[in-house]
Amino acid sequence: MLNHKTVGSKGRDSRQERVKDRDLSFDFAKGVLIILVIVGHLLQYVVYRGTDAFWLSPYFKLIYMFHMPLFMAISGYLSSGAILRKSFRQGVSDRAMQLVLPMLFWCALIWISKAAVMSSANSLTSGMLDFFREFIGTYWFIWADFASFVLIKLLTTFNGSSVWIIGASAIAIAIAPVPWSITPLVRYTYPFFCLGFLFAQPIGWQAASIRRHKVIFVVLLSMAAFMCFLVWGKETYVYNNLVLIYDAQSDKQVLLMFAGSVATSAVAMQLIFLCWRVGYSTRVARFVAVELGQSTLLLYLLQGAVFRFMDLIPFGELWDLTSRIEFATLLGAAIAVTAMTIRRIVRHLGYVSRSYA
Repeated sequence: MLNHKTVGSKGRDSRQERVKDRDLSFDFAKGVLIILVIVGHLLQYVVYRGTDAFWLSPYFKLIYMFHMPLFMAISGYLSSGAILRKSFRQGVSDRAMQLVLPMLFWCALIWISKAAVMSSANSLTSGMLDFFREFIGTYWFIWADFASFVLIKLLTTFNGSSVWIIGASAIAIAIAPVPWSITPLVRYTYPFFCLGFLFAQPIGWQAASIRRHKVIFVVLLSMAAFMCFLVWGKETYVYNNLVLIYDAQSDKQVLLMFAGSVATSAVAMQLIFLCWRVGYSTRVARFVAVELGQSTLLLYLLQGAVFRFMDLIPFGELWDLTSRIEFATLLGAAIAVTAMTIRRIVRHLGYVSRSYA
């Protein structure tokens, strides 16, 4: 998802052929979602900074109901070929080189930059702990994607693409009472990776039932998404409920979170595909698909680094809502421009270019 290629390539001569064979509708979806990731963080760290108001923002709520779950579902869908064709060792090794290695570089960059800016004399042990926290926590979604890939690859190695085995693993992981570090986020997104992977398989119920009654499903899911949106609250977010069920109230919030995310993700995907079918020939749609959708890993890494330094910018009383929105707009544009510049610089640098394009 963050760095998907539908066709392998060697050298710059195959670039045009790779772009031609690539399904740009998924790149467009990824481009839209990475924009929403950045917008969501701008709302949290700039527009509503210093308050808890972002939890109640309808824009923040709508984005967070589906953007990461849908990102993970697309990842599962696009990763299905690599999961089924490659050996366990090759698949996991390629995935680690594709995701974990670039993440390690950017975490080291954040850590070094913070140490230089803050000029704090930390001990070696304290410094290593800070780096470890950056490495694990800053880019939690990459860890969730990597862990989901490894687990599905392991399951399919012994059981093929069994719907029941994968479905059971999704439920087991989701309800496992493990609240440590980023594990709640992994448990929340793993079932969506499973859904994406299963939808990539040529199974009868998908083709015969869902596609035949697509309009009915979309209407029902839209109604469900709207109802979930109305009752979604602060405790419905995974960051607050940690996917832990210990009483009737927590059970309600966790169920609402998953139901709302499934319904909203399905509706959002249909709307995104509709937008692509209508506007695929326009410059804006092509830019979102080719420039943003094919640079999601780089954009995710870059925006993560940027927002890690937001605490260093003092927001005084002069920063009214209008000023914050203007600054957020400029910052979002700067992130996109910087990412495009980096992508063009490294485009012809062999392995480095394959990590970001």
